[in-house]
Amino acid sequence: MHIRRTRHLLAVTALAALALTACNNGTGVQDEGASQPASSSSTDSAQQTKPGTASVSSSGSTSGADAKPAGTSSNPAKDTAGSTGTGSGTGKSTGKGSGTSTGSTGSRVLCNGSNTKVTAQPVARPLNHMLITVTNTGGKLCDLTYWPVVRFDQMQWVPQATEETQPQAVTSLAPGESGYAGVLLSAADGSGAGGATAKKLTVAFQGYTPNSDGGASATPSLPAKGVYYDSSLAVTYWQQDRDDALSW
Repeated sequence: MHIRRTRHLLAVTALAALALTACNNGTGVQDEGASQPASSSSTDSAQQTKPGTASVSSSGSTSGADAKPAGTSSNPAKDTAGSTGTGSGTGKSTGKGSGTSTGSTGSRVLCNGSNTKVTAQPVARPLNHMLITVTNTGGKLCDLTYWPVVRFDQMQWVPQATEETQPQAVTSLAPGESGYAGVLLSAADGSGAGGATAKKLTVAFQGYTPNSDGGASATPSLPAKGVYYDSSLAVTYWQQDRDDALSW
């Protein structure tokens, strides 16, 4: 009995000493097998996996929540090729327009007495008619606009154009080409008034608006005996074809 009590006392004493030692090292009471403190490597591992932080290894690479998301290329040049515009485009537009605009002011001018030759000749048919011919003697395309402004001698009025003779487009003359206008001198039935014989003819030209100044006028020669005209005097619009000028 004495031996058992002695053994029991020794066991109680050992347990008390163990408890005192545990309290003195600041770790508190621990389970069996956990008497050693947690290693520093475990603490570092917990810090590395903390959400929202990125750890940098000795090689300089990053890992963790702030690292590059999965699915992106590891090649920076490849990732930025689309945003930096490094691609070089070699496509070029090789189409060239070969057509020239004939409506520009540098390629065409008004026909007038300075760049044309003008003639006036009475014709047998139609009766009491005269044909005015204008030939482009310049180096550019020229336009005969509206109708000729015809004045005999010192007459104070000018004949108007017959509307049914208006062409579909402006009469344009290339260098060397001719345009035409017909002149009704007098009524065939003698119904015209104020008849006179003219010795001089002046032909003026219009600009690109009606009755505007088209430039220098011309004074084509008349037959030596002159031409007879009366109040029936009328003209046609400028025509591209001679027959059109004499068909009324």
